[in-house]
Amino acid sequence: MKLNRKQFILKLVLGSIGFVVLDSFWLETNFIEWTEHDISESESNKIKAIHLTDLHLHSIKSVHKSIAERINKERPDVIFITGDSVERNKNLPVLEEFLSLIDIKIPKIAILGNKESSGRVDLLKLQDIYDNHNGILLINEAYLFKTKNREINIIGLDDLVHGNPDFRKSTEDIDKSLLTIVLNHCPVYREQIDLVSKEQEIKPKLILAGHTHGGQITFFGKPFFTPFGSGDYVKGWYNNEISKMYVSKGIGTTNIPIRFGARAEASIFYI
Repeated sequence: MKLNRKQFILKLVLGSIGFVVLDSFWLETNFIEWTEHDISESESNKIKAIHLTDLHLHSIKSVHKSIAERINKERPDVIFITGDSVERNKNLPVLEEFLSLIDIKIPKIAILGNKESSGRVDLLKLQDIYDNHNGILLINEAYLFKTKNREINIIGLDDLVHGNPDFRKSTEDIDKSLLTIVLNHCPVYREQIDLVSKEQEIKPKLILAGHTHGGQITFFGKPFFTPFGSGDYVKGWYNNEISKMYVSKGIGTTNIPIRFGARAEASIFYI
């Protein structure tokens, strides 16, 4: 049947709305964008790390199973988890279920996000869960990670929004000759990291952050809103003469369960 102009426009509008709804509620939240970044300085003995952030776990869905399957297939040397894994104590069993899907032989290094803090998540229980799955929770602490006959400093910072990140304290006793990776939930704290790094002659190889959800809802690449603690950072690489920071769009959502122009993301880094 031939459509007149009004019918054509109506179908076009309805089709566009349908696509936006499908994309926002399903595609961008359930199909993970896996990005890969090689920042190594050698062609051999690279450390393979997977970065997860902002899981916002409420239940285990197919998307979480697919993430675990990909991790087990990739067999990274370490998993970095940069906060907002759970929002309430009642969600802790879901985190444990998710971690149980991942090969226990893979080390996991985690930090807090603003949601663990605002939700008053029991930190001892959270630490126990990570401990039970070959993990460690760092709160303004340095950890010497050893693998492949290499040693690197991992700095795990507290959340900025409801906590008290202290990069200076965290790096007091590190070996500055070693490569340093910083796990930092809120990207705006990067400016303090850079300030202290310059004073202390530390040059972080990589800062990993989340929190922004890539804007979660964006229009023509511009976020409608980013949460306090984001600063001018939204997603991707932010490099200067002191540090390189990667802001992940993360996995989950908050407030409203949709994403638009900010597809869920997990990243693989070769260090």
